[in-house]
Amino acid sequence: MRFETINPVNNELVKRFAAHSWRQVQGMLKKSETGFDINRTSTLAIRSKRMKALAELLENKKLFCAQLITLEMGKPIKEAIAEIEKCARTCHYFADNAKFFLADEVITTSYSSSMVSYMPLGAILAIMPWNFPFWQVFRFAVPAIMAGNVVILKHAPNVPQCALLIEDLFKQASFPEGILQTLFLDHNKIKWVIEDPHITAVTLTGSNAAGSKVAEIAGRSIKKTVLELGGSDPFIVLEDANVKEAAKVAVASRMVNCGQSCIAAKRFIVMETVFSDFVREYVDNLLQLNMGDPTDITVDIGPMARQDLADNLERQVKESMKMGAEALIGGGKPHAAEGAFFNPTLLVKVKPGMPVFDQEVFGPVASVITAKTVNDAIELANKTKYGLGASVWTTDTEKALRLARQIQAGSVFINEMVVSHPSLPFGGIKQSGYGRELAQAGIREFTNIKTMVVR
Repeated sequence: MRFETINPVNNELVKRFAAHSWRQVQGMLKKSETGFDINRTSTLAIRSKRMKALAELLENKKLFCAQLITLEMGKPIKEAIAEIEKCARTCHYFADNAKFFLADEVITTSYSSSMVSYMPLGAILAIMPWNFPFWQVFRFAVPAIMAGNVVILKHAPNVPQCALLIEDLFKQASFPEGILQTLFLDHNKIKWVIEDPHITAVTLTGSNAAGSKVAEIAGRSIKKTVLELGGSDPFIVLEDANVKEAAKVAVASRMVNCGQSCIAAKRFIVMETVFSDFVREYVDNLLQLNMGDPTDITVDIGPMARQDLADNLERQVKESMKMGAEALIGGGKPHAAEGAFFNPTLLVKVKPGMPVFDQEVFGPVASVITAKTVNDAIELANKTKYGLGASVWTTDTEKALRLARQIQAGSVFINEMVVSHPSLPFGGIKQSGYGRELAQAGIREFTNIKTMVVR
């Protein structure tokens, strides 16, 4: 496996890193033990102070961090800056609220005293993806470290410099040695790390195949896992929706990060009575977006993160079109452009059984599906192996809440695009994984929920 920075704008190699030897890995695992002893015995006030310092570093260095994101995976610079700002807000949030989330809970029982405490587990292995190279790490690591744990970070091999910068930022914020360490290791050797007794739990954001394999290995060692495995989020537009606003948000939700987001809307399920209006408004909004050099602040859509990702997306689209889907806009890669660019695409006549309906479509491709009735819309929304997020558009809030309870997803947003937020639990069901990140639920995922009783 190669740990390389390859600029997706032109597919040029920028920098290459060597994998760690097993001796180096063992040294990192040993260092995590020392780091855990320091972090778990420190007070929440000390951890909070360090986390505030980390937030300030992110705020002061946000352009530098954002430029590295753009270089390594092609995110438009304005989106990369927003990603760093979100990481900083999350640091502030858990620095302020961890003391409430982790406070002992007194329970009334027949005993003299009963309470529940939340104690850290130890070193957590984090296997993270490339699409939000800072945010994916921070949304797990910040609450985990505030709870007293330490992190071994196995980042995606195409964002090695982001991984190293994250490690360095924690050091600059005066966190103890071993609090977060970056691991460059081949996938086929991760098994040894998971099985190592220094590792107490594993979190992974990535593919279903990777999640299944990691859960299997961790399960044999009786180690907890949290998995976030992607989605095929439905975006339901009912007859009484504000179609103009829905279409505007639909474009933003589908095209964010060049469509490379687990919670991006992917299947637009539209009532047939407003189908034409929605499609017209969607096209008008899509044509206003500017695709090009992601270092340009005016650019809305950059390249995809890797050439192989663009190639796979084109395969999904072409196979679906052979099965009857039609492209109103786009439909493939720009012929003259170098790099991993893919034309923003709108597909209609999409039905179950097509790759763009059944599979996770990780790129700037929107699929519109017509529904005759509300029940039909819900059935189509749930006709997927995934269950991460969903969006419902209607002016009838009570009806929307009733429908939200019928949708099989970890989150349902009404008249809004699905986003992750520090104060809201984030995660999915079905093949989208299990466990939660963020909020109170997320900070408690990697703790020992300990009952203590006095007679």
